[in-house]
Amino acid sequence: MNRVSSPLSRTPGRFVWRSRRMSFAVGIRPVAITLCLLVVTLCAALFAITLGRVPVPFMEVIATLFGQGEGGMREQVILNLRLPRLLVAIFAGAALGVSGAVFQSVSRNALGSPDVIGFTTGAATGALFQIVIFGGGPLAVALSAMFGGLATATVVYLLSFKHGVTGGYRLVLIGIGAGATLSALNGLMLVKGDLDNAITANLWLAGSLDARNWDHARTVMGGALLLVPLIGLAATRLRMIEMGDDLARQLGVHVERTRFAMIACAVLLAGVATGAAGPIAFLALAAPQLAARLTASRGVPVLSAAAMGAFLLVIADLITQYIAADLILPIGRTTGLVGGLYLLWLLTRKRG
Repeated sequence: MNRVSSPLSRTPGRFVWRSRRMSFAVGIRPVAITLCLLVVTLCAALFAITLGRVPVPFMEVIATLFGQGEGGMREQVILNLRLPRLLVAIFAGAALGVSGAVFQSVSRNALGSPDVIGFTTGAATGALFQIVIFGGGPLAVALSAMFGGLATATVVYLLSFKHGVTGGYRLVLIGIGAGATLSALNGLMLVKGDLDNAITANLWLAGSLDARNWDHARTVMGGALLLVPLIGLAATRLRMIEMGDDLARQLGVHVERTRFAMIACAVLLAGVATGAAGPIAFLALAAPQLAARLTASRGVPVLSAAAMGAFLLVIADLITQYIAADLILPIGRTTGLVGGLYLLWLLTRKRG
């Protein structure tokens, strides 16, 4: 009597699903770590909604989110002020985490994140141009940030393209140079622009979740929900490219086409996050590395980096609200201080 084999099997540390045409392997530890990060992030986000000048009981927050609120001022505060702010934090953090994971994979360098190699600065240039010159709204600023990031990435990609390949230290160094140039251009726009728009742009440059509304939330949610799955589908090809371009070509991967497409998706993610929350320093650098260390997974940690990015930004926002008290402290400054220390630690532990 023939035994019918199940398509789902378990090997040490992972579950494997096989069919005639394809197979999937899911590590148990990465899934467990990612789920824990999501649960902790959700709990921290719900707790953050209760904080503020108008305290709201936790159970009232839950009731309002499930459509059973009593109405009034508290419900308006929850639904129109604090919920959009938290959604921006969650999805902007996830977008930056995945963007950093892609850039570190493409450059094969721990410093390969969009804020270090200038792509976030390019996105900020596009957004500042929209704010200072045209005084645009959230959607226009987000689109301009995406365009600025893409334009910067295209220039850096072409300049780093040599002997048919790109990536590595060449991409990182050229990106740092481009970022320095664009940073000077951003300062010039602030000086030459209209005073009111320049003040708004300067506040936006600090990176903040204050005064976020549903326009900001919908923009970053749409970008993240569209682009993160596309990057997840290409994660296996990125892992093959990490093993070497020649080996990846032998395995049937179009190396430069895949690399360029993933850079474009990562830049768009960084751009939409920057457009919604302003420049958030060092989160894209730290999130994928912390996720990879916790999950002990190989390749590009797409889902775990997204969960770690969301967790870090929500926790940073929560800490900022506690520390700042009556002082308005932009979250970008907080992540910049912590991220700067992390970058120094990362550089000092490298031998080369």
